Amino acid sequence: MGSGAAGGTGTIRVMLVDDQAVVRAGFRVLLEQADDIEVVAEASSGSAAVTTARQLRPDVICMDVRMPGGDGLTATRQILAEVGERAPAVLVVTTFDLDEYVFGALESGASGFILKDCEPEELVDAIRRLASGYGLVDQTVTRRVIAEFARRRAAAAPTESAAAQQLTPREAEIVRLLAKGLSNNEIADELFIETSTVKSHLGRAMAKIGVRDRLQTVVWAYQNGLVPR
Repeated sequence: MGSGAAGGTGTIRVMLVDDQAVVRAGFRVLLEQADDIEVVAEASSGSAAVTTARQLRPDVICMDVRMPGGDGLTATRQILAEVGERAPAVLVVTTFDLDEYVFGALESGASGFILKDCEPEELVDAIRRLASGYGLVDQTVTRRVIAEFARRRAAAAPTESAAAQQLTPREAEIVRLLAKGLSNNEIADELFIETSTVKSHLGRAMAKIGVRDRLQTVVWAYQNGLVPR
């Protein structure tokens, strides 16, 4: 996350990236009705987003996918590569439901996505959750994303990476169950342990593999062969 939310001010600093000014204006009006969200910047292209993110370090970036002058996928990859540990959470906002661009953005490190025709409160809630390190917010969408990753990886069957081997057996099992779409409570029930124990193990696993939220943990699990076919 960026410095605003982490710095204890309680205000989530947001940047809006969309090539349509009317969309940015609508989002700004909507978000600024929330007491804990401040829109600190706007950009109309991916390249402008990279420059602005470097200067302002927002907590969350609402990123359009298809834009002239630099697409959201490339911008997401550049922003996250440049900023490193203090990188903002990228929320891909798109009219395209689960298309190749969205998956590319997720694989590039985005924390989640939401459709432009979502309800206003859904967008506000998504930003709050991403700022808290939660990742993709909609459970039904999460399961669809997981199913698509499973389909894509079915033929590849990669071997486990060195990073995966750093996990304890319990951590690996929890990551596998998370990648299958289970919630913390469901994982706890499956393993006959407390939900707080699940959170502790998952937190340690995420630190070891270098991801910052649950969605990127799922992406990592599929990319590194932790989930069997």
